[in-house]
Amino acid sequence: MIRGIIIAVLIIGVAGTAFWGYQEHQEKNAILINAENNYQRAFHELTYQMDMLHDGIGATLAMNSRKSLSPALADVWRLTSQAHSDVGQLPLSLLPFNKTEEFLSQIGDFSYRTAVRDLDKNPLTDEEYKSLEKLYEQSAEIQDELRTVQNLVMKNNLRWMDVEMALASGKEQADNTIIDGFKTVEKNVTGYTEANVGTTTFVNNQKKDNNFKKLKGKNITKDQAVALLRKYSGIGESKDARVEKSGKGSEFEFYSVSIGNGGTDASMDVTKKGGYPIWYINNRNVKDAVISLNEASRNASKFLKENDFEQLELFESAQYNNIGVFTFVKNIDGVRIYPDSIKVKVALDNGQIVGFAADEYLRNHHDRETAEPTISIEKAKGYTSPNLKVMEERQAVIVNDLNEEVLCYEFLGMMGKDTYRIFINAQNGQEEKVERLKSTEQLY
Repeated sequence: MIRGIIIAVLIIGVAGTAFWGYQEHQEKNAILINAENNYQRAFHELTYQMDMLHDGIGATLAMNSRKSLSPALADVWRLTSQAHSDVGQLPLSLLPFNKTEEFLSQIGDFSYRTAVRDLDKNPLTDEEYKSLEKLYEQSAEIQDELRTVQNLVMKNNLRWMDVEMALASGKEQADNTIIDGFKTVEKNVTGYTEANVGTTTFVNNQKKDNNFKKLKGKNITKDQAVALLRKYSGIGESKDARVEKSGKGSEFEFYSVSIGNGGTDASMDVTKKGGYPIWYINNRNVKDAVISLNEASRNASKFLKENDFEQLELFESAQYNNIGVFTFVKNIDGVRIYPDSIKVKVALDNGQIVGFAADEYLRNHHDRETAEPTISIEKAKGYTSPNLKVMEERQAVIVNDLNEEVLCYEFLGMMGKDTYRIFINAQNGQEEKVERLKSTEQLY
């Protein structure tokens, strides 16, 4: 009797395990199928977008009417954005594909810049037409390569999941059609870049990621990086620190430092050149708030000055739980330099600095010669909506949609119950950016 019960229990257990395993297998397969479908969709859409992009560029070459040319170039810009999005959804993060993405960015920048300008006053030059012709030829070659890969994918039922696993494991098979095809695309586009095709027209308009190349100073040691973290965190010399140097693939050198004493764990990334803190975080339990945001902002401002971050003014402040978060921007002679921004987190239980992020500041900060405005602030105000009730106005430097630093007039005002920040180009009166500022959200 007991033996029968035991056998029955074992049979039920084995059956249950088998059913659970089958269910897990089915769920895993469903996830893999969904991922494969998404990859296939993104790839075929990318191929389609390149077809459309090639046709769109060709259409602009045939146009003589400036009224038709502007919307056509805007459509080219839209197609490059969609192609960018499709590339981002493919498992190519481990496969060098940056030149192709850069090529798409160059087409997008050129078409956007041309589409938004007044072509009646400033029509396309002969050089720009030549650039369009070269882009047309180059997009045709990329189109052909992608079509070849697409044909082989469909003919041989190739799977993108195999590409992802091959790239992740580093075991790229010699006959992996998809990987070889994309490598060919990248190789061809690299050839365009090396030939400096049309650079005088649009390549230089693309602001590159500086990767802290503007930093000044001598290289620091690991011990100096540790000393900087100790200074920020207040954790004493008796505590051990862990230091790791950036890997060979990094585009700039830095140290990752961490230290703890049981109750507090602090971490920081520090540039090797100059010893500038990129970010800092102090992971400790923050108790109930006893100081105000105003007092915390003064602590943050004092902290920045003590660490040689000068000419910064408070731009935004917010409170999350018991922590105040403050954004500071550079201010030179009354002109706000928004690219040079720093965030500071302050614990509201005792005013200690528990977080710091200077990534944007370190990438963008440099000695600038700010251009003088060519239009008055009153004239610039005339380019804003007549329904805007202006409360504040100043000059500011921002990065526009083309990744260029531009001098603007900044207007902060109300329209109805909403608050807006509007930036008008101080050289030509163009509306560069319009931001609706967030208000306190209602709790539900």
